[in-house]
Amino acid sequence: MNGSFDRDAAISGKAVDLYDAFTHDHHDRRTLLRQMTALAGSAAAAEALIGGIAASPAAAAKVAPDDPRLQADRWSGTIAGKPAAAYVVSPRKGAKRRGTVIVIHENRGLTPHIQDVARRVALEGFDAAAVDFLAPQGGTPADEDAARALIGTADYDLVIAQAIGFAERYRTRRGGTGKVGTVGFCWGGGLVNRLAAAGGAAFAGGVSYYGPAPAPSEAAKVRMPLLLHYAERDARVAATGEPWVAALKAAGRPVEAFTYPGVDHAFSNDTSAQRYDAAAAAQAWARTAAFLHRHLDV
Repeated sequence: MNGSFDRDAAISGKAVDLYDAFTHDHHDRRTLLRQMTALAGSAAAAEALIGGIAASPAAAAKVAPDDPRLQADRWSGTIAGKPAAAYVVSPRKGAKRRGTVIVIHENRGLTPHIQDVARRVALEGFDAAAVDFLAPQGGTPADEDAARALIGTADYDLVIAQAIGFAERYRTRRGGTGKVGTVGFCWGGGLVNRLAAAGGAAFAGGVSYYGPAPAPSEAAKVRMPLLLHYAERDARVAATGEPWVAALKAAGRPVEAFTYPGVDHAFSNDTSAQRYDAAAAAQAWARTAAFLHRHLDV
C-alpha cells in the first residue's frame, strides 16, 4: 500500500515539474504531451494528469461575480502612454476610507480566477484592482497558451511603469487611505518583488506568492515591507527566493518569508486540483490579510 502511494506521489511530483517546465520555459505542448505520456504510460493518462495540474477555467468561483456585498466594474484608459485596463471591486459596506490592493495575475493574464481573488480581497475590506498587464497587447486572450506567449513578449519597463501608475492613481484618489499595496501570484509574485525595488513610495507593502526574485543586489533598493510565500517543492523559485530573502535581511529591509511544507508551486490556486493545498492556502491568506491591514489601514 505505502509503495503504491509513494509511486503515485513520485509520478505526481514529476508531472508538476514537467508542467511547470512547459508553462515557464519551453511552452511546447507537443513536448509536454510526449513527456507526460512517457511518465503516465498512455496518452489518455497523460491528458488526465495535465487536466489535474492545469488551472481549470470552469472551476467555481469562491466569491460570485454578482455577490451583493460587492460593487464590481471594469476600468479602461491610458497609463504610461499605453492602453491600460483593470477589474475593480469595492465592498459596499465597511470603512469609509479604505486602502487599495493591486492584484497582479499569473502568466496567463487576467483570468476569472484572478478576478475571483480580487473579490476576496475586497471582502477583506479593501478596494481591489486586478490589472490586466496584457492590455497594451490587446488584453488577455481566452486561450491560456496565447496569454503565456504574450507575457513572454511584454515590455517589462512598461509593465513596471503601468503598475506604478495604477498605484499613484489610487494613492491620490479621494476617499482612500492614501496607501496602496499589492499582491501577486507566480509571474505576478515576481513583479511584486521587482516593484519593491523599483516602486519607490508608490506602495505601502507587497505580498508575493511563489514569485521568482530579482538579483540579491537589488535588495538594497527595496523600500516597502514584503510578505513572501514559498512552496517547499518549488525548487525553481526557491533557487532565487532563498538568496533574495537572505539579501533583504542582510540589508535590514522589512521582510517576512514563509515556506509551506509539502506543497507545490501555485498551492494557493484552487482552480488546479493537483496543486491546491487548502490548509496552506488558508494559512497564507490569513497572513496576507493581516499584513495588508497592518500596512494599508488608516
